[in-house]
Amino acid sequence: MRAVWAGRWLRTAYALLGDTPRRSASRGAPRRRRTQKDCRAGWEEEKSTDRVKWRQLEHRGPYFAPAYEPLPDGVRFFYNGEEASEWPAPGCDLPVFTPGWGPREMTVEERKVIKHLDKCDFTEMHRYFVDKAAARKALPREEKQKLKEEAEKLRQEFGYCILDGHREKIGNFKTEPPGLFQGRGDHPKMGMVKRRILPEDVVINCSRDSKIPEPPAGHQWKEVRSDNTVMWLASWKENIQSSIKYIMLNPSSKLKREKDWQKYEVARRLKGVVDEIRSQYRADWKSREMKQRQCAVALYLIDKLALRAGNEKEEGEAADTVGCCSLRVEHIQLHPEADGQEHVVEFDFLGKDSIRYCNRVPVEKPVYKNLQLFMENKEPGDDLFDRLTTASLNKHLQDLMGGLTAKVFRTYNASVTLQEQLRVLTRAEDSIAAKILSYNRANRAVAILCNHQRATPKAFEKSMQNLQTKIKVKKEQVAEARVELKRAKADHETQGDGKSRCFLEKKRRVLEKLQDQLARLSAQATDKEENKQVALGTSKLNYLDPRISIAWCKRFGVPVEKIYNKTQREKFAWALGMAGEDFEF
Repeated sequence: MRAVWAGRWLRTAYALLGDTPRRSASRGAPRRRRTQKDCRAGWEEEKSTDRVKWRQLEHRGPYFAPAYEPLPDGVRFFYNGEEASEWPAPGCDLPVFTPGWGPREMTVEERKVIKHLDKCDFTEMHRYFVDKAAARKALPREEKQKLKEEAEKLRQEFGYCILDGHREKIGNFKTEPPGLFQGRGDHPKMGMVKRRILPEDVVINCSRDSKIPEPPAGHQWKEVRSDNTVMWLASWKENIQSSIKYIMLNPSSKLKREKDWQKYEVARRLKGVVDEIRSQYRADWKSREMKQRQCAVALYLIDKLALRAGNEKEEGEAADTVGCCSLRVEHIQLHPEADGQEHVVEFDFLGKDSIRYCNRVPVEKPVYKNLQLFMENKEPGDDLFDRLTTASLNKHLQDLMGGLTAKVFRTYNASVTLQEQLRVLTRAEDSIAAKILSYNRANRAVAILCNHQRATPKAFEKSMQNLQTKIKVKKEQVAEARVELKRAKADHETQGDGKSRCFLEKKRRVLEKLQDQLARLSAQATDKEENKQVALGTSKLNYLDPRISIAWCKRFGVPVEKIYNKTQREKFAWALGMAGEDFEF
């Protein structure tokens, strides 16, 4: 049944990719065992030209965040050393100050008194929530089990949908509770209030013949529609950045797996034409048309540095984040020579999620000369690529290859980098721990390429200290085991009987076991130190073809569980059976 299921959705996937179908064997041909190549040919036989994602969709709608609970009377708020009464204001989800210190969610009376955030004392509030979390953690096992059962009941009710007759898991079925927006990096809207999502904000998407989910009592949905060309079940607009939020299927669902597989197949198709594309944009560096030159240089940067194209946005609506097309003159500096290399470009700008991109990279001489030309007679705030837009670049990419986007380049280069790094770093004779360290180093090379940074975890130092203590203890145990082994050798040489030989072998096994444990701990410490400011998960889950990792595991005898956890294995279930040890991206 699993093979039939896989064949159905992969047939659809190939149809969407637009690959040419192969002829199937004649009915009179003798039967033989089907190979992976045969199966792929079979998947390509049936093609669909429509955009339909589903025929039937039924679900319960989102589960809304619990109502606001006022703090107990004994929990007080102080302003400038004096107790303030009735804080927060009745009916208000929470107090908030914008980054400019302006109070936004207070009554007129409170606004007269409270002027400065640094005079606010939330100590008792903080202590209340810390104690509440500790009390929940200290609950008896029976109470924890009861809470777990209640959560599971909720998940069974809201966390699944019926999609074309099959029960599929939903990814995020709960709306986010109101709170303060933090964002990532130095986000200009940090501290603004995320308002409560109500049914009146929500658009429901389900099939016409299904039972429409009932909104909470006293409420109604903003809209109910039946759009089977999209994969979301519910949507609403959040108030901070006016972006649309969705309730989607779980990554392990049939449609999500299919879309995932398509993404990597498009990136693999790029492999066949990338040399031609690179030759073309190199030729365009000398074009007489400035727009064509700028497009060629931008494409080179996207290819070489895995930069995002950059989305156009209204000024002041969001953080000052940019991509390749929206780079300004102030974001780059040109160095004829730096760090012993020629034609160096220094980038410094805020990328997606306000993560700073700071990099010095040598480029080819024509690129350097063109960047000099693009910067001539411009102010720091002027666009570097003033003749280029994200839309025009995307159109050019589509002309080069159907389905090609900047993200496809990013996926292609990330996957190729992983495959090459694994080939260079992995040694067959290494231990499992050493191979995993090599894998993470290869993954880290991709994360650095894609600028996937993170702040050093707060508990990093304590965690490292604990690990170093374990290593120190283990080293002492190894040293002691060596002494005991040496003593056992001497006894065996003196006695020469079977009993002393058995004792000698036992001590040798003990030493080998301790040495393996020490090697694992040392590899773990190295891995932790090297990865403290690099986020490996983003690239592993979004840009790296999982078949590369699975093939590597099979080739070098590394359990897949060491690379992907249970949730990730569910997400990449399509790749687990598809990738043999000889798979090449």
